[in-house]
Amino acid sequence: MDEEIRIMIAGGGTGGHLYPALAIGEEIMQRTSNVKVHYIGSEFGLEANIFPRKGLSHTLIPISGFQRSLSIKSILKNLSLIFRIPLSIRKIQSLFDRMDPKVIVGTGGYASAIPVKVGLDRNIPTMIQEQNSYPGLTTRLFANKATAVFAGSKDSESYINSKINVTGNPIRNGIEKGLKKTGYDLFQLNNKMPTVFLFGGSQGSVPLNNAIRSILNLFEENGIQLLWQTGEKNYESLKSLETDKIKVKPYIKEMDLAYAICDLVISRAGALTLSELLVCGMPSILLPLPTATADHQTKNAATMVESGAAIMIKQNELDNDILGNTIIELINDKNKLKNMSANALRIAKPGATKDIVKNILEVAKV
Repeated sequence: MDEEIRIMIAGGGTGGHLYPALAIGEEIMQRTSNVKVHYIGSEFGLEANIFPRKGLSHTLIPISGFQRSLSIKSILKNLSLIFRIPLSIRKIQSLFDRMDPKVIVGTGGYASAIPVKVGLDRNIPTMIQEQNSYPGLTTRLFANKATAVFAGSKDSESYINSKINVTGNPIRNGIEKGLKKTGYDLFQLNNKMPTVFLFGGSQGSVPLNNAIRSILNLFEENGIQLLWQTGEKNYESLKSLETDKIKVKPYIKEMDLAYAICDLVISRAGALTLSELLVCGMPSILLPLPTATADHQTKNAATMVESGAAIMIKQNELDNDILGNTIIELINDKNKLKNMSANALRIAKPGATKDIVKNILEVAKV
């Protein structure tokens, strides 16, 4: 029997870093039977709930992200890193001693930096998957020493002093294969009416929630349905707004079904979200997060706009009229929606996960 090969995938904190890790791991397991995939994440990220729920082999480290705010709470959290970083390093070193990984894959976020660094220090083949046009700190620090860097966008080349492979981003398996009938049944929406899907990333967005809340009357008046993911923290204050045409959800895990039934998406412009929109051929209105590092979400959205797949509204330009008018104009222009969908599919990279995993398995000598 062939020796079991261990591959560790480190990433998380937010869905944008976690879901690529899961997509890569799932593809590896589908390809070969003699590989054990072990995930590494943070005790404070989404993965702390998702890894156990999925029954995945995993380790959580006590690391948290650096807080850029100057509030007392943020300062105290940053001070705690003095203790959390050494504890996390020791935990990863012990894990590597025990499991002897053949390849380390980092997908970004604060959970990936320490495993990537320890892997490089031990001369273990270490690969990085970077989702954003402006690379995250882990990628910028370690790309020049990594075995390979897989980028979601060619724009990353401007910020990394090493060769990158522009593969596109790994996305959730089957995201583009949702069944319309199942989606309409699940969300209890009418298959004869146009549907808008709004979400602000895995944690929700208060500005997006407030913007859509102020124009709910337009949906009722124009015969448009709304599927609205508020985020867990915002749900209680918004759930009373649900009607037959407006469905309010704290979190939607059946994203394939949500995409399948909607005619238009309104969202932030995180890299993973955009990769999913492209593969699903979804027309979109993008509202980039203005506080994103180096304004990378605006750069992400600009690429979509230039390709004719999306319309961008900057947060400082957002008001009731511009958002409401844009929604009504697009929903009433079927040809424009069709062209935006075609443009999205034209620039999509549906084979990204397979390409990345092919490279990982070659390095692991599987």
